[in-house]
Amino acid sequence: MKEDAINAKGGIGETIRTIIYAVLIAVVIRTFAYEPFKIPSESMLPTLMIGDYLFVSKFSYGYSRHSFPFSLAPISGRIFEDIPERGDVAVFKKPIGEPVDYIKRIMGLPGDKLQMINGVLFINGTAVKRERVEDYVDHDRYGNARQIAQYRETLPGGRTYLTLDTTIQGLMDNTDVYNVPEGHVFGMGDNRDNSTDSRFLAHVGYIPMENLVGRAEIIFMSLNGAAEWYEVWNYPFAIRWNRILTSLN
Repeated sequence: MKEDAINAKGGIGETIRTIIYAVLIAVVIRTFAYEPFKIPSESMLPTLMIGDYLFVSKFSYGYSRHSFPFSLAPISGRIFEDIPERGDVAVFKKPIGEPVDYIKRIMGLPGDKLQMINGVLFINGTAVKRERVEDYVDHDRYGNARQIAQYRETLPGGRTYLTLDTTIQGLMDNTDVYNVPEGHVFGMGDNRDNSTDSRFLAHVGYIPMENLVGRAEIIFMSLNGAAEWYEVWNYPFAIRWNRILTSLN
């Protein structure tokens, strides 16, 4: 009996140690390697959809206090800092107001001048190449379809992506010139008329490099809303199979 009790205590202790090790390994991976992120809004349509789950590489831009859970690390600035490339899809802590996670495409780098003129993005005085492609077909919660004008933008380095333009007279289709300060970047949503991003200086504004969390790399799961992540029995009807393993860079 006594030996059984000792063995039982040893088994419980071993289980607790295993759990602690697993948690520590998960924290290390999440902090220094990859962190999962769920898309909560339509601001990055058509690139990202509500219900997409993706991995964000934490090492792409170096590390700051925001690389750690709850931003608790006593770090000032960034360690092993690397500036994003124009066109990267990046997760960052919103610099104004509550520091929640945002995800946008990095369009402006330190020292750049950006401006929207009639819905066209100008970078350092030159219009980004923009060509009309087939309409994006969206469906509301009731299954009703709507068509949205879709464009393919091509950056000077050749990087391409799709954007949506809901209206030709959107709130931010014509703006003043944005001068990106040193140590900051400028993020925009691909869904240009439905994205609160760096164009709104009082709500998001220029993004300090310190606030970057990481670069979005790949979609590993996508659910259409018919099932929560834990409702595995509904996955066959809820998974967007064509989006799994879609690379974002």
